[in-house]
Amino acid sequence: MQKATTQATITNALVVTGNMVGAGILALPVNLGPAGLLPALCAIAFMWCLMTWTALIYSEQKSLVQNETADLPTFFGAELGPAGKWVSIAANLIILYGVLVAYLAGVSSIINHLFATSLPDWVSMVAYFAFATLMTSFGAAVMARGNALLMILMWGTFGALVFMTIPNMSNQNLGFADWTFLPTALPVLITAFHFHNIIPTICRSLKQDRKAIRTAIVGGTFLGLFMNVIWVIVVCLALPLAGGDMSEVYAYKHNLPATIPLAEMITTPGFMQIGLVFSIVAMTTSFMANGTALLSFIRDLTSTYLNISKMSLVWPLAFLPPLAVGIFYPDVFLIALNIAGGLGENILFGILPGVLLIRYSAAGSLRKKSGWFLVAAFGAVLLIELGQEFGLLTISPHVESWTAKHVPN
Repeated sequence: MQKATTQATITNALVVTGNMVGAGILALPVNLGPAGLLPALCAIAFMWCLMTWTALIYSEQKSLVQNETADLPTFFGAELGPAGKWVSIAANLIILYGVLVAYLAGVSSIINHLFATSLPDWVSMVAYFAFATLMTSFGAAVMARGNALLMILMWGTFGALVFMTIPNMSNQNLGFADWTFLPTALPVLITAFHFHNIIPTICRSLKQDRKAIRTAIVGGTFLGLFMNVIWVIVVCLALPLAGGDMSEVYAYKHNLPATIPLAEMITTPGFMQIGLVFSIVAMTTSFMANGTALLSFIRDLTSTYLNISKMSLVWPLAFLPPLAVGIFYPDVFLIALNIAGGLGENILFGILPGVLLIRYSAAGSLRKKSGWFLVAAFGAVLLIELGQEFGLLTISPHVESWTAKHVPN
């Protein structure tokens, strides 16, 4: 087996981080903030461990990572039968449609809140949709030629946002903790640490060098962990917990990305523009990657089951449903991420890797027990998400009473 170079390992680690950073990082402080900083940091570390673990499990599946034509439905069809195939198809559709809805709703809400115009709110969404789908049409070429520039721009604007937010931090929220609210944030955390769809590409790029693959996955996710931790700490200590349209609870209840209340609060020149650039770059790069994957996935489905692969059918099936949902439900940013993470990504990149461990590990072995642990952990998140979506479980933030007692007016 050939050894991958150090440069290739570092490059692929950065690709992992780049695929992680997107809408999830904009949602984390809003979803986690009302639980308190300590619960938030514990949840981030816990989900990083789980998602890195399942990524390593996928990287060990030779029939998936060594076959250039293999995809997840085909892989699970071979491993788990027709049920595994159709579960993976349904989960993949939920993921891809869900994240595209989140990107459309997130960018349009940022533009509409930061730049007051007399135009209807849906205009900005349609305009961004036209731009993003056009970029997706040239996605492979754009990402191949401009990936380094886009990553530098994204990380540069992220660093600027953190630097400009730090002066607004205070310790008034440090004593607050509401562990009962924490489960609502777990689906978005899954989204924040999701990159698993590119694992076959990474394995082939690193010439199936197991050490290099593990280093790229762990190193790339650790850099993503660092970014998420820094961002959550800075935002959670800068924004007030409750009270007014600049608070974490207000953003949570109105499905807003974190940059919106920050821009309302921080008057530093250029903050609004930098926040907009970071949001658009982060979500557009992810839109291109997921949009390209959705086009390919829909084409595979239509050619396999309808014997039709024409783009005149594939393109509308891929992009018009997310646009329609976004137009009719514009304030759906956090909801879409919760559905994509709590249902689709949870099943495909959490529960099913655990099932693989259970199926192919010796009875009583540590690997088999760890497989049951993964199924139980992600299964609990799935039940919580289903309960909330169907109105069977209501988990609300409880910060107002604490704020009234501990935060000076």
